Amino acid sequence: MSNKELNLTKDMFAPAHIDPSKSEKIAKPSLNFWQDSWLRVRKNKGAVVSMIILVIMIIMAFVGPMITPYAYDTQNTKHNNLPPRIQGLENVHWLPFDGTLSRRDGTKYNAYEVRKVDEYYWFGTDNLGRDQFARVWKGTQVSLFIAFMAALIDMAIGVAYGAISGYLGGRTDSIMQRIIEIIVGIPNLIVVVLMILVLKPGIIPIIIALTITGWTSMARVVRAQVLKFKGQEFVLAAKTLGASDSSIIFKHMIPNMFGVIIINTMFSIPNAIFFEAFLSFIGLGLQEPHASLGTLVNAGFKSMIAFPYQMIIPSIMIALIMVCFNLVADGLRDALDPKMRD
Repeated sequence: MSNKELNLTKDMFAPAHIDPSKSEKIAKPSLNFWQDSWLRVRKNKGAVVSMIILVIMIIMAFVGPMITPYAYDTQNTKHNNLPPRIQGLENVHWLPFDGTLSRRDGTKYNAYEVRKVDEYYWFGTDNLGRDQFARVWKGTQVSLFIAFMAALIDMAIGVAYGAISGYLGGRTDSIMQRIIEIIVGIPNLIVVVLMILVLKPGIIPIIIALTITGWTSMARVVRAQVLKFKGQEFVLAAKTLGASDSSIIFKHMIPNMFGVIIINTMFSIPNAIFFEAFLSFIGLGLQEPHASLGTLVNAGFKSMIAFPYQMIIPSIMIALIMVCFNLVADGLRDALDPKMRD
């Protein structure tokens, strides 16, 4: 084909006009590490939805006991074992909030009408007539408090122990690692149960029991990071300028491993919630009238066949919290890992 048939002209081969003032213009805004990480987290829909659910649950853990007219520890035996009933949804029979229960022969009846109760209990009541709505959110508050405190203490002890062990090295590192191996070698459940039996059940004893062995994984991760950073240029430069060992560890090394620390802390929170629920379920958790999600599941398990809602609702709360924290931690791991940058 000729140039005329292809409609080619000399103007198509003219050099492009380049504006020198725009040659070094940066089209994309400059982002720091945390801004870039947040943009990467937003791409993970599961992590974003889990964050929203966790924020709602944390808010409700503090607001929930206040928006119901019943206190979590107030007993009213005349209203015991009432099923959930929500005003406005009581006539929607396919929802489990109409106040009905099933007899042994399979027939259903409205427990509120039979017992002539005019109040509304959104999550029902337990065997002592206490409002389950207030108790579930109070239990969520207590469980989250125990988990967050245990995770923060684990982080503080593990970061300090691992950083010192990895930085000093030699015989000190060897001795400190043998101590960790001894602690890890003892079954975690035995240590926690013994501590609960010695200190007696309560919020503070449970936190102490969870932190006795919980910090070891954080210490090992931080030690590995310190060993990796110890020979890098910024540490050698700090030594050359006369920085002290504590300054190098806590001002130069630890800020460079914030991502790893945050991720491990996020994973340790659901583990602490599960362990607290397990202790409460076997009777070593909080004692009456205090409530946690584990104690509510334990109390509901005893009457699961007749009143299943007493166990199902707190069980759903535990499952939601654990799944959401794991999804958020997974999203943060992908966002804060430099190797995952696209």
